[in-house]
Amino acid sequence: MRWALVKVSLAVTVMVVVAFAVPLGLVVKEMARDRAFSNAERRAGGLAPVLAITTDREQLDRAVATTDDGAEGRLAVHLPPAEPGGKGLTIGSRRARDEDLATTRSLGRASIAEVPGGSVLLQPTAVSSGQVAVVELFVPEGEVSNGVATAWLVLAAVGLALIAGSLAVADRLGVRMVRPAQRLARAAHELGEGKLGARVREEGPPELKSAAIAFNSMADQVVQLLANERELAADLSHRLRTPLTVLRLNAASLGSGPAADQTRAAVEQLEREVDTIIRTARDAKPQTRATAPVIGCDASEVVRERMEFWSALAEDEDRKVRVAGVERPVRIPVARPELVAALDALLGNVFRHTPEGTAFSVDLHNGDDAVIILVSDAGRGIADPAAALARGNSGGRDGSTGLGLDIVRRMAESTGGDVRIGHSVLGGTEVRIWIGLDGRRSDGGAGRRARRTEAGPGRRGRRPKS
Repeated sequence: MRWALVKVSLAVTVMVVVAFAVPLGLVVKEMARDRAFSNAERRAGGLAPVLAITTDREQLDRAVATTDDGAEGRLAVHLPPAEPGGKGLTIGSRRARDEDLATTRSLGRASIAEVPGGSVLLQPTAVSSGQVAVVELFVPEGEVSNGVATAWLVLAAVGLALIAGSLAVADRLGVRMVRPAQRLARAAHELGEGKLGARVREEGPPELKSAAIAFNSMADQVVQLLANERELAADLSHRLRTPLTVLRLNAASLGSGPAADQTRAAVEQLEREVDTIIRTARDAKPQTRATAPVIGCDASEVVRERMEFWSALAEDEDRKVRVAGVERPVRIPVARPELVAALDALLGNVFRHTPEGTAFSVDLHNGDDAVIILVSDAGRGIADPAAALARGNSGGRDGSTGLGLDIVRRMAESTGGDVRIGHSVLGGTEVRIWIGLDGRRSDGGAGRRARRTEAGPGRRGRRPKS
């Protein structure tokens, strides 16, 4: 498109330059010719007073010789014959032909005749006898075309400048039109290759700007749909862990017998199938992030609701449960389903990986710039917290996909926070979820985690007030 626009501009400009420059050049040439012969006619007319007074040869010779044109051999005077049938007299350097002289006398006005090396101006002039003499003045070709070449060069230079200027303007306009289109095409190819972060700068001509806005909107919707599909496949599959945990614990209390063994085998088979679904969804998920605005929730309400759900199972297993910090509303920039999935993942791990009768607690601390949720238990603890936090790493525990802590970490990092694993005051594991309240998303958690890691594993940093 860019070169097509340049070619069109070149063709149009050349036609305009030719349409104006060629006629103007011809006009300049004609004006130079008219100027040369007007000057020649004025100089030839200088002999008219002399011819009106005398036709004496000697006097006319002196008159012709005193002029510049006569001294250069460019001036001649053709006198008519003194008697009818006689021969006329020529004074000076003659170049005109007899028929040209006769034509001038018969017409009675000045005429121009072509001769070798230039042209001659033939000016009829009345003499004292009443007859007509002809003054001949030679005009060289260089004098006729004097200044024409310079004028044509100037016109050519102006034309070339106009063409170059039009090409530069057309190229700039072409770049302004082509670059947004190229960026749009490149982003479309990247999106087709699976690079879902491809976006186009919304600039350029109005039409291309509208196309860029539409493309970005479409890409955002694609990202949102894929993110929703990923969350539905991974998170909902992981939430099946909660009822499966209840089924597994209830199956363990059935005692012995064929029916009880079949029930426990079926529950284990179902857990393996859920693990397969979680791993498949995790491995196949695109690296995208939803761009829809986040609607927060009341963390206190969600904690109370999930603890009520798990408290029944805790009572069956004779577990002591403690909940703190949920008396007042605590708003966090996390969607309710995300917080529910994170709490269920952590509490499900407590029931799955600690023996019956192990106590656990959930504490909610509200600070000025962050909210901390602590999930603690009195179990054996985690030998390698760093490995357990690694994405997709189960920490070597049987029956675990590692996606539970991954869900928790993604939720925290989406607010600029992070997740840490340490030793709780109950003697077991403490999972600390740091949820940022200052609106930072995605990349804030890594920086916060790095700064807090530099402080040393034994330091917890500033603790928000409860």
